[in-house]
Amino acid sequence: MSNDASRSTSSVSSWVPRHRDQQWRTPRAHGAAREFHQTLEGYEPTRVVDLPSLAKELGVGRVIAKDESSRLGLPSFKALGASWAVHRVVEGSDETLSLVTATDGNHGRAVAHFARMFGHRAEIYVPAGVREWAMVAIEDEGAQLIQLDKTYEVAVQRAAVAAAEQGRVLVQDAGWPGYTKIPQDIIDGYDTLFTEIDEQVADADLVIVPTGVGSLLHAALTHYRGAGTDTRVIAVQPEVAANLAPSFAADRPVIVQTGETLMAGLNTHTPSWLSWPIIRATLDGVAHVGDDAAVQAARDLAELGVDAGPCGAASLAGLRAAAASPGALEHLGLDETSTVVLLITEGTETNPLP
Repeated sequence: MSNDASRSTSSVSSWVPRHRDQQWRTPRAHGAAREFHQTLEGYEPTRVVDLPSLAKELGVGRVIAKDESSRLGLPSFKALGASWAVHRVVEGSDETLSLVTATDGNHGRAVAHFARMFGHRAEIYVPAGVREWAMVAIEDEGAQLIQLDKTYEVAVQRAAVAAAEQGRVLVQDAGWPGYTKIPQDIIDGYDTLFTEIDEQVADADLVIVPTGVGSLLHAALTHYRGAGTDTRVIAVQPEVAANLAPSFAADRPVIVQTGETLMAGLNTHTPSWLSWPIIRATLDGVAHVGDDAAVQAARDLAELGVDAGPCGAASLAGLRAAAASPGALEHLGLDETSTVVLLITEGTETNPLP
């Protein structure tokens, strides 16, 4: 692809509204993960940052960033799900376990970190496209790194096979038929983030979630739909890895061919089978953004004192894409009194800007 074509693709933004099932209810997470997280050294709620200039730009009452650039000693929200899932796996075990997972960076680093913290081993499969510094960070956690010149989905398959054939425990953040307990534990671990938002932000009208396979999105939807609130939730995906909109059109999870993106943590071919039902029923919309929009959003956030890598800044880029689409603000019920929460899922330590 020529440089001109690459720039054109990277600047694309679009918006797909959804009309959720108002009757859908799901049990909320039981709170045990939050209680566990509070026992960990260094736990504290991550900060929220009011961004009045963005609220003025977008015509809403408040825009608030939930900053996950530092969480339990790691630079992303993944620490919440990985710590709870690893704890549940190793709890009560008298032997040293070997944990295995596939990752595009943050999840694998978090699994390796907490495996080491709790006295166990980790083997991490990484697909093509993962940056060198991300792999070094995983190895620095004491994990064995297995690099593949394949897609993320193939890396997940290889990790699952290795776990089955070699007696290891798969700690993957996506579920499929026959493999749901540990992915659900990861999702439950993320509920801590949304419980904190409840305590920090009064009456959020909209929460914006950068989305790959959909586990964090699943946690957001479980939290807000389980509470029976009218909080709207939208997903943001890279334009070159937009797996939700085609899945909505097909009414089932589909596999899409993805391209290269700086939002590597969101570059996945298909939604999680485990998360699909709640996403299908209760999501309020999905925004697609290009790399240029995500990088510009990250730079704008940096000027406002919020450290965001491209994946984390995708939430702001997605809000801008929705706001620029006719009828989107009305669909989301937003006006000059509304409060919008951007999930800043990672800092630049995990994904530096170009």
